[in-house]
Amino acid sequence: MKENVEKIDYKKELKELFSASAKKPGLVEVPVLKFIKIDGKGDPNTSQDFKECVEVLYGLSYTIKFMCKKDKEKPFDYTVLPLQGLWYAEDYDVFHSGEKSLWQWTLMIMQPDRVTDQVYEEAKEQLIKKKNPPAIDKAYFESFHEGLSAQIMHIGPYAEETPTIEKLHNFIKAEGYTFNGEHHEIYLGDPRKSAPEKLKTIIRHPIKKA
Repeated sequence: MKENVEKIDYKKELKELFSASAKKPGLVEVPVLKFIKIDGKGDPNTSQDFKECVEVLYGLSYTIKFMCKKDKEKPFDYTVLPLQGLWYAEDYDVFHSGEKSLWQWTLMIMQPDRVTDQVYEEAKEQLIKKKNPPAIDKAYFESFHEGLSAQIMHIGPYAEETPTIEKLHNFIKAEGYTFNGEHHEIYLGDPRKSAPEKLKTIIRHPIKKA
């Protein structure tokens, strides 16, 4: 007899975190969430480190997904969630000057709340035995709380985000808020499968009253 496996659609359960208007910014309260993260620096288009970090994030996330599906006590299945990125720099002028080699980033993929530190460590051991990717030791697992944030959907190439970002920043200022964290992007589209003009990216920024 085939065992029933619970199926969870986190993008539907947390719809407000994985959808946004492309016409106007809005506010969202982001709860405490669990992520696998990796920090790095360099041009995301050419950096080998960036590519290796993405590989590790997906490797760990899929390993955890299959572990959850085979869990003996309470198995469940879900779709691996989208890649996300926090972007920052020692001098934020580099984002306008095009000096992408100086960009700093934290790449991350959200994990189900049921995933524990123990599950993460087991997944890491499995991935090391199976593939031992170069950036595996850079990965870490932690809770992350952005709280009140403003967000908007950008549709189109990543290189053409500037007007969308400016619209978000103007909204934040007009509503009497100021920044309270890093520039955050959630990549709903896959650049390997979608045309650049159809890519969807949520641009989010944590805020607080000015």
